[in-house]
Amino acid sequence: MYSFMGGGLFCAWVGTILLVVATATDHWMQYRLSGSFAHQGLWRYCLGNKCYLQTESIAYWNATRAFMILSALCATSGIVMGILAFAQQSAFTRLSRPFSAGIMFFASTLFVLLALAIYTGVTVSFLGRRFGDWRFSWSYILGWVALLMTFFAGIFYMCAYRMHECRRLSTPR
Repeated sequence: MYSFMGGGLFCAWVGTILLVVATATDHWMQYRLSGSFAHQGLWRYCLGNKCYLQTESIAYWNATRAFMILSALCATSGIVMGILAFAQQSAFTRLSRPFSAGIMFFASTLFVLLALAIYTGVTVSFLGRRFGDWRFSWSYILGWVALLMTFFAGIFYMCAYRMHECRRLSTPR
């Protein structure tokens, strides 16, 4: 059980760090504009070597930002619950900490999936037509890797919960 929680905690740390980096950086999309390279993220866009804040309140950017922030918050609270699961194993009477951590990581996975789906849909359908020569960049890819890491963290914690429940039910009272 501890090996599952250890694997879950490792995936959780990596996934949360990747979520924060993906959300904070401005390399979600790269394109050519008037012969020069440009890139944009959720908060800024850069033309050449000069960056500008995205002051427009566009719904898909706001939704993507909100879901990425919610995902990072869920993952962080899952890490806290996962650490507490290591610390106090005997208090599983009402709410299992590995189960709670697993649920938080699955919620984090859902939020990052929603954020990336919204961004992908709008980018491919609208911005992809506007900019002829464009591609997704490394911040966007880190978001997908973070999705996988938070999902596997949830799987590990659910396995730890199942292992604990099987042991608890098989021991005589």
